[in-house]
Amino acid sequence: MNPLIVLVGPMGVGKSTVGQQLAERLGTGYRDTDDDIVAAQGRTIAEIFVEEGEPAFRAIEKQAVREALAGHDGVLALGGGAILDPDTRALLAGQRVVYLSMDVEEAVKRTGLNAARPLLAINPRKQWRELMEARRHLYEEVATAVVATDGRTPEEVTRAALDALELKEA
Repeated sequence: MNPLIVLVGPMGVGKSTVGQQLAERLGTGYRDTDDDIVAAQGRTIAEIFVEEGEPAFRAIEKQAVREALAGHDGVLALGGGAILDPDTRALLAGQRVVYLSMDVEEAVKRTGLNAARPLLAINPRKQWRELMEARRHLYEEVATAVVATDGRTPEEVTRAALDALELKEA
């Protein structure tokens, strides 16, 4: 069993919103590994970061992604940093992966780059740029298709993702 589509991209890009719309249009289920982690851990991702640190969170995330890739046949959204793990990137090889991209100005508009984002607590714009410099090539490495989200509605992004993958709606 493999997901029909896997969505990757930075925090706030709209993976959850677009993922739910894709699932609806394709007549399939939607799953988000961040939601899986919160449900399994009984606490928010921010709490895990604060209480245990990023390495512990990444280990939890790696396992959640592995389980979701093996056990979900619909649309799957991964957390923004999931692609940092080389084993996860290897598991994504051969999958239909859509990288939802956006620039920093769009990120500011969408997320407000707020404190609920543990990796962006201090100087959010600078940290977001640095995160993207470190991650952009990894998103591109795993992507079957790249869909820019800047200035587009979720509906437009959903349509562009379906077109890029040449998938027909249910």
